[in-house]
Amino acid sequence: MTTNTNSIGYAVDADGVATLTMDVPGAPVNAVGSRFMADLAAAIDRAAADAAAKGILLVSGKDTFLAGADLKEMDSNGARPAAALSPAERLDLQQALSDALRKLETCGKPVAVVINGVAAGAGLELALACHYRVAVDDRGVVLGLPESQVGLIPGSGGTQRLPRLIGVEKAVPLMLQGKLVPAGQAKDLGIVDAVLPAEQARAEAERWLLEEGDPVQPWDKKGYRVPGGLPTASAEVGRVFFLGNTMTRAKTFGTAPAQSAILAAVWEGIRLPFDTAVRLEGKYFQRIFEDPTSKAIIRTMFVSKKAADKLVARPAGIPKAQIRRLGIAGAGTMGAGIALAAAKAGLGVVLLDTTEDKARAGKGYAEKRLNRDVEKGRSTVDKRDAILGRIEATADFTAFADVDFVVEAVFESESVKREVYAEIEKHLPEGVVLASNTSALPITGLADLTQRAADFIGTHFFSPAERMPLVEVIRGRATSDRTLAHALDLAQILRKTPIVVNDNWGFFTSRFIGSFLTESMRMVQEGVLPALVENGARMVGMPQGALTVTDAIGIDVGRAALIEKVRADENAKAADYELGAFLVGKYDRRGRKNGKGFYDYGADGSKRLWAGLSEAIPPLPVQPTIEEVQVRILYAQLAEGARAFAEGVLLGPADGDLGATLGVGFPAHLGGPFVAMDQIGITEVLARLDRLRDAHGDKFAAPELLRAMARNGWTFYGPMAVVSPGAPESLAAGRSA
Repeated sequence: MTTNTNSIGYAVDADGVATLTMDVPGAPVNAVGSRFMADLAAAIDRAAADAAAKGILLVSGKDTFLAGADLKEMDSNGARPAAALSPAERLDLQQALSDALRKLETCGKPVAVVINGVAAGAGLELALACHYRVAVDDRGVVLGLPESQVGLIPGSGGTQRLPRLIGVEKAVPLMLQGKLVPAGQAKDLGIVDAVLPAEQARAEAERWLLEEGDPVQPWDKKGYRVPGGLPTASAEVGRVFFLGNTMTRAKTFGTAPAQSAILAAVWEGIRLPFDTAVRLEGKYFQRIFEDPTSKAIIRTMFVSKKAADKLVARPAGIPKAQIRRLGIAGAGTMGAGIALAAAKAGLGVVLLDTTEDKARAGKGYAEKRLNRDVEKGRSTVDKRDAILGRIEATADFTAFADVDFVVEAVFESESVKREVYAEIEKHLPEGVVLASNTSALPITGLADLTQRAADFIGTHFFSPAERMPLVEVIRGRATSDRTLAHALDLAQILRKTPIVVNDNWGFFTSRFIGSFLTESMRMVQEGVLPALVENGARMVGMPQGALTVTDAIGIDVGRAALIEKVRADENAKAADYELGAFLVGKYDRRGRKNGKGFYDYGADGSKRLWAGLSEAIPPLPVQPTIEEVQVRILYAQLAEGARAFAEGVLLGPADGDLGATLGVGFPAHLGGPFVAMDQIGITEVLARLDRLRDAHGDKFAAPELLRAMARNGWTFYGPMAVVSPGAPESLAAGRSA
C-alpha cells in the first residue's frame, strides 16, 4: 500500500520495511520547510504505529537527498514577513524539525537512510537521527553542516549528534568551516556506516533493518561515552576549543558570531543529557538567527545569489545560446583561468595568444592546477586529461571561425584591444558575441573599436577566474538584448554568479574596491600608521588590508589605473595616485613582484611592513582611534556604492551586494553595502557621511537619492524599496526619487 502526504511518500513492503520517500512536489530539490516538517512528523507517527512496519527506510525521490532548510521560508513565512514573527514563534518553527528528528530516533523501530546526493545542513541532521546510514558511492554525494557559511548554526541537533557520533575533535572543525565532505571521507570520519554503488545501497539498508536493526542511538544507551572523551577530561579535545576560538578570532576579528555559538553549544551541550543539550542548541540558534549578521548573509548569499544564478536579469523571449566552443584571446593568467573554467564545464576552448609558446603556457597554467587537484585526490588522471583535451592552444586567429562566443582578455590598453579586435573580426562569424574582460575601460568606447557594437559586451571575470564565483556583465549603450542574454547564458554554463551593470568607468566592482584602496592610501598619506590602517580593515571584516591588496596588484599597476581614471572621470582626483607615484618613483617600491612595496617580502616567505615608510611619510603625532579608521574604510565604500546606485550603474541593490561580497571582498557578515545601509538605517548613514565629508572631503559626499530616501523613509530592500535609476523599464514602475 502506497500513500503520499505531499512531501513524504509512505509504503510498507511484504518484508515489513516502511519506506518514507522524500519528494517535495514542484521543487527541483528537497528542502525543509514547515510543510515538509508536518509531513515528516505525520509519516513518522504512522510508521511507529503501523504493526506491519518492522523498520523504517528513509530515501529521496529526487536526484539529490536533502539540501537543508528552506532559507526563503526562514526569511518569509508565506505571505507573512519574518519580521512579524516573534522570537518565540521563530524558535517554534525551528524546534518543529528538531522534535521530528527526536521522534524519529526514539520511535522504537530501527531507522536506516540511503543518502543519494547532497545531505547538507538539515539534510545531514536528518541522516544523523537515523540509526544506520548508507551513502551512495557517487561524486555528487557530499555531507556536512554548512550553516556557518550563511551566518547560522545547526539548529536541529547537529551540534549535539555529530560530536556524539564521531567525537568532538573531528566534529567541531567540520562545523566551524561549514565543510562538505564526500561519501568516502564521511565513512572514514564515521558519519556514515557504508558507502556502496547505487544499486546496492538500498539493499544494504534493508538488510540491516531486517537482520541487525537496533532502534536505540548510542547516546541513548546506558553507559555511553563520547568518542575521544569530553573537552574537560582530554587535553587533545580541549585544545579543539582553544584553537577554534583563537583561529576564528584571528581570521574574523569577531565578525563571525555563528562560529562562536557553535563552539559554545558543543562545549556546554556535550556534557548535558541529550534532550537538554538539544534545547540548549535551539536557544543558541535563536540568538544567532536574530543577529543582523545571519539576516544579512541570508539576504545576499542565499536569496540574491539564488536569483542571480537563475538569470533573473536575462531578457525574456530570447532562445538560449548554443555555446559549445569558446574563443579566448589572451592566454595570460586571466585568459588561462577562464579557459580552465570553460573546459571544466565541458566546453571546447580555443586559447589564443600572439605566439604558440604563450598560448601553450596558458594551457600549462590549467594543467598545473589540474595536476594539483589530482595530487590532492579531488580529481583523477582521466578527468584531467579530458579537460586538457578540450583546450586548443594557438596563435592562429582563423581558429575563431568556428567558435560560438569570444572573450577578449588582453592587456588593459585601448590600442592593444583595437588591434586584437581587428584580427578577431576578420574571422569571427556574424552574430557571434565578442566580450571584453576589461576591469574598467568603458564598454561603449571599446564597442566603437569594433564592427559589431550590438554584439559587444563586457564580461569582467575575477582572478583566479577558475575559482572566483562572480562575473560582472557590463551592458554598453549599443549592446542588444540578445547579446546580454547570451553573456548570461555563458556565465551559467561556467557556473558563475552573474551581476548585470550599466556602462561607466570602473563599472561597479572596480570603482567600489577603488574606494577602499584610495581611502586607505589617503590615510597613510596623511600620516596614519600603516598597521592601524591594515588592522582597521581586518576589523571591519575585509579579508585583507588595502596595503596588502595593493602590493599584490602592484603599486605601479594601481597607479597607472588611477591615472586612467583621472583622465576618464572628472570627479577623480590626481591626489589619489600621488602616494603610488612617490613610492615607485623615489624608492622603486612596486609591490610583491619585486619584493618591495608597503611590505618587505623575504625569500623565506616572510612579510613585514616596510620600516622606511615612517621616514618617507612622517606619522601624525596624534593617531586616530581604530574605530575612526574603521568608519572611514567602511563609509568610503558605502558612499561609493550609494553613488553608483544613484548614477544608474546598478540594476538593483542585489547586484551591488553580490558584486561587493563575491567579487572584491566586502565583509560578508554585512551582506553587502546596500544590506548594510538598510540595517544601519539610511538616516544614520546619511548623517555619518555628512560628518565625514566635512572632515575628510568629497569622497564621502552622499548622492541626492540617498537624501530623498532618508526624507521619505525609503530603503534599498523591502516594501519601501527605491528603484534604481539603472533598472530596466520592466522594474522601473516602482518607487523612485
